[in-house]
Amino acid sequence: MTEHSISKVGILIQQKKYDAAEKILRQLLAQEPTNIHYLSLLAEINLQQDRLSQAESIVEDAIGLSPDTPHLYFIKSRVDIQKDKYDDAENSIRQAVELDPYTADYFAWWAHIKLGRKQFDESLRLANQALAVDPENLLGLNVRSTALIKLNRKNESFQTIEGALRYNPNDAYTHANYGWGLLEKGDHKKALKHFKEALKNDPNFEYAQRGMIEALKASNPVYRMFLKFSFWMGNLSAKYQWAFIVGLFVGTQALSRLADANPSLQPFLIPVVIVLALFAFSTWVIKPISNLFLRFNAYGKFLLNKKEKMSSNFVAISLVVLLSGLFMFIYSMQDKYLVVAIYGFAMMVLCGMMFWPSKYNSIMLYTIAMAVFGLVAIWMAFTNNSATTIIIKAFIIAFVAFQWLANFLVIKRSNK
Repeated sequence: MTEHSISKVGILIQQKKYDAAEKILRQLLAQEPTNIHYLSLLAEINLQQDRLSQAESIVEDAIGLSPDTPHLYFIKSRVDIQKDKYDDAENSIRQAVELDPYTADYFAWWAHIKLGRKQFDESLRLANQALAVDPENLLGLNVRSTALIKLNRKNESFQTIEGALRYNPNDAYTHANYGWGLLEKGDHKKALKHFKEALKNDPNFEYAQRGMIEALKASNPVYRMFLKFSFWMGNLSAKYQWAFIVGLFVGTQALSRLADANPSLQPFLIPVVIVLALFAFSTWVIKPISNLFLRFNAYGKFLLNKKEKMSSNFVAISLVVLLSGLFMFIYSMQDKYLVVAIYGFAMMVLCGMMFWPSKYNSIMLYTIAMAVFGLVAIWMAFTNNSATTIIIKAFIIAFVAFQWLANFLVIKRSNK
C-alpha cells in the first residue's frame, strides 16, 4: 500500500498536482514522521511551488535526522539558488557530491551553478564529469552546451545540444536552451523555431517565453546589434562590465574636452563623441521601444504578462509626451515645451524598467518619484517659476543617477 502511495505521489508531482500529492504525503508522515524519503518529497513539492521557506525548513529538519543522505543536500542547494544564496548552494551540492560521487545529477547541478556565476571553464569541467557518469544526462548536456558557447566554442556547443535532442526530442528546456544559444550566435530565425517547440511542449515555460520575446525583437536589425552587445556584456565579469561602462563615460568626457581645447581636432573628435553618445543613448531607449513594438505585434502581445503590458502602455504614453513636447518646441521655440520633451524621454526609459525585479522594489519607487518630480518641473516651467532651471537640472541629474542605479542592479544580478 505504501509503495503504491509513493508511486502515486511521484505521478502527481509530474502532473503538477501538488495539493493532491501533499495530502497523501501528510497522511504517510502522520504514520512515519521521521521518514526521510517522505520528507524529501514534501520539500520537493514546496520547492516546485516556490514555497521556499517551507521547503528549506523541511529539508533542514530532514538533514538533522539523516546528515548522510546526499539527495537532501541536492534539494537544499536548489532551494538556496532560488533564494540567491549561491555560496550556500555550492556548499550544499559539494556535500552531496562528497557523499555520493556517482550521481550525474549532482555534478550537472553544480555545473549549472558555476555557469550562473560565469565560471565557464569550471562549469564545463563539472558538466563533463556528469556526462562521464551518465552520457545522456540532459542537464549536463545543456550546461555543457551553454558553457561551450560562452567559451566561444560554438561548433562543439551545437553538437552537444543536438545530442541532447536526440536523447529527448521533446524536452522543453533543451529546445529553449538551444534557442538561446542560437540567439547568441545571431541566428534569431532558427532560435524562434526552437522556442516555439519548447512552448509547444510546455506553454508556461518562462525561459522559453523570454527567449521567444527576444527572438521576435531580433527581427529588427538594430535590436540584433543591441542583443549581440548585451550577450557580450553579460558574459563579462562584474569588474569588466564596470570597466567598460566607466571607460565609455570617462572616454566620452575626455574626448569632448579635448575637442573643446583643440579646434583643429574637432572635425575628427566630434563625430567620435557623437557616435559614443548615440550608442549610450540607444542602450537606454532600445529596450522600452522594442517592448512597445512587441506590444502591438500579432504574436508578441500574447507573450507579455500583465506587468509588461502595463509597462509598455506607460512607455507609449511617455513617447507621445516626448514627441508632443518636441513638436510644440519646434513650432513655438518656447523652452517650456522642451521640458515636456525631456520629461517624456526620461519617463519612457524609466517606465520600460519599472517592473524590473529588484530588492525592495527600488526601480518602481524611483520611477514613481521621478514621475512626480518631473510633473513639478513642468508645472514650474509653465508658471515661469524662477527656480525652474535648478529643478530641471536636478531632474536630469536624478535621471542620469538612475542609469547608474540600473547598471548596478543589472550587474549585481548577473554576477552571483
